[in-house]
Amino acid sequence: MTTLNVETAKRIEELRKKQGIRTRNQLATRAGIDHSTLDNLLNGKSGDPKLSTIYKIASSGLGMKMKEFFDFPEMDEVREIEDD
Repeated sequence: MTTLNVETAKRIEELRKKQGIRTRNQLATRAGIDHSTLDNLLNGKSGDPKLSTIYKIASSGLGMKMKEFFDFPEMDEVREIEDD
């Protein structure tokens, strides 16, 4: 699992809990994706998740724009690692 995928998974879980979405299944339903797809993404079993999947999670599941979703301090660190 790449650093980007790890931080993305952490971000999804953090936002899910912060927004009071009690379960991963609730988030998957809101996002319109299969529960197994979300579980695989969060558990590092999906390889590189599709951008369209992340978009659905961010927009429909969490009610935010992609720019807002990826705007957190750890993402800046990922960019620095990936640029090296």
